[in-house]
Amino acid sequence: MATYVRCKSCFFSVERAAFLSRGNLFNVETKRYVRGLKRRPVKVIFPENEENKGDVKPSVAREKEEVDVPLRTKKQPPGDKSDAEATNGEISSGKRAHADVKSDPIDGLRFERASPGDKRLSRLVSVARSRTFREHHGKILLEGRRLICDALNAGAVPQSVFFSTPERLRELPLDKLRGATLVKVKFEDIKLWSDLVAPQGVLGIFSRPDASRLSLAASQHSVALSLVCDNIRDPGNLGTMLRSAAAAGCRQVLLTKGCVDVWEPKVLRAGMGAHFHLPVHSSLKWEEVESHLPEDVAVHVADSRQNRDDGACRKPGEFGWVSSTAVRRDADFEDSDSDDELTPPAPEAAAYYRDWARNPVALVVGGETHGLSVEALRLVEKKGGRRLFVPMVPHVDSLNSAMAASILLFEARRQLLGATQISQRKSAKLNISTFC
Repeated sequence: MATYVRCKSCFFSVERAAFLSRGNLFNVETKRYVRGLKRRPVKVIFPENEENKGDVKPSVAREKEEVDVPLRTKKQPPGDKSDAEATNGEISSGKRAHADVKSDPIDGLRFERASPGDKRLSRLVSVARSRTFREHHGKILLEGRRLICDALNAGAVPQSVFFSTPERLRELPLDKLRGATLVKVKFEDIKLWSDLVAPQGVLGIFSRPDASRLSLAASQHSVALSLVCDNIRDPGNLGTMLRSAAAAGCRQVLLTKGCVDVWEPKVLRAGMGAHFHLPVHSSLKWEEVESHLPEDVAVHVADSRQNRDDGACRKPGEFGWVSSTAVRRDADFEDSDSDDELTPPAPEAAAYYRDWARNPVALVVGGETHGLSVEALRLVEKKGGRRLFVPMVPHVDSLNSAMAASILLFEARRQLLGATQISQRKSAKLNISTFC
C-alpha cells in the first residue's frame, strides 16, 4: 500500500511539473507578444537652445510634419492662400504664390528666387501645353533664347520668365522685360518641364500674339505671295512650312480649320521663330481665307501627280494630296451616290517651273494624310489657278508636303522677282524715251 501511494504521488508531481512548465512557457510568450504591441518609436528630443544648431538634426515629429505638409515652408505665413486659389490667381492676374520670396536686382531688374514649394512653373507650363487652355487663357510657352528674343523684338508681351542663372537672363533684351515677372528657379526644375534634350535654362510665358499688332522686320523684303495650309496635321511639317514661308518672303500664311495649332510647342520649335517674322492667321473658314487674299490673286494648288493623257483623273483619291473622305463629308454631295457628281474640280496641271507667278499669287498645300479639301479645289478653279507638280523619277509617289511647299515657294519668289525686274526695266526705258 505504501508503495502504491508513493507511485501515485510521484505521478501527480510529474504531471504537475509538466503542466506548470507548459503554463510558464505560455505565459512568457504571451507577455512577450503583448509587450511587442505596446512598443513605441523612440523620440529624440533636443533642448530648445540646441534645436537650431547646424550639426543637430530636427526631431522625428518635425520631419513628419514637413512631409505631411509639403507645400508649407518655414517662411510661408500661416494665412497663405490655398493651392487652388493660388492657381487661379496666377492664371488670371499673375500674382505671386509666395509673397515673401526674396528679390535681387540684375542690371536694374528685380527678380524673385523661387522657394521649394513654388509651383508656378509647373502650373503655367501645363497650361501653355494644352490647346484648350492656351485659347482660354491666351498664353503661349516659348523656350530658348532665340524664340524669346524673336518674340520680344516683334513686340510680343511677356508675362513670366523663368531662368536658371543670371547669365541666361542677360542674353535677353532686358529693356523689354520691364513688365514681366522674373523668377529664378533651379535648372533641374526647367529640365523636368522642358521638351528639349538639352534645355537652355530659360522659359517664357507670353500673351498669345495678335498678327496685326506685331512689328515684322521682314515685311519690307516680302513679295506678293501667300501660303494657305489645308489639313496640315503634323507639327513638324507646319513648322517647316512657316520657316520656308518666312525665308521665301511670303506676305502672309493662312491656316484653315483642321490644321494643328500654330502655337503648339513642337510647331514653335520647328518654325525657329518664323511665327514672329510674318503674319500668321489660324483657324480660318474658306470664306475667310478668300477675304484675306487680294481680289486679283491667282490661287494655285500643290499636286504630286502629273496630268494624265487619258483624262481619267476623275475621283478625289486619284489626286496626289486630295482626300476622298473630305469630299464625302461635303454637304453638296451628301445624298448622291454617283461618281460623276463626287468628282471635284480638276484644274489644269503644270510643272512647278512653268510661268505661273507673275502677279499676286497664293499657294495651297494640303496635308499628307487628309489631303486637300474640295473647297481648296473650288477656290483654285474660281481664281483660274493650276495644279502644280514637281517632276520626279519613277517609282516615287510624292514628296513630303513641307519639302514640296518649300520648292514651290522659292520658285514663286524667283518668278515674282523676275517679273518685277522686267517691269522696272520697261518703266525705265519708257522714262528715258519720254525724256529724250
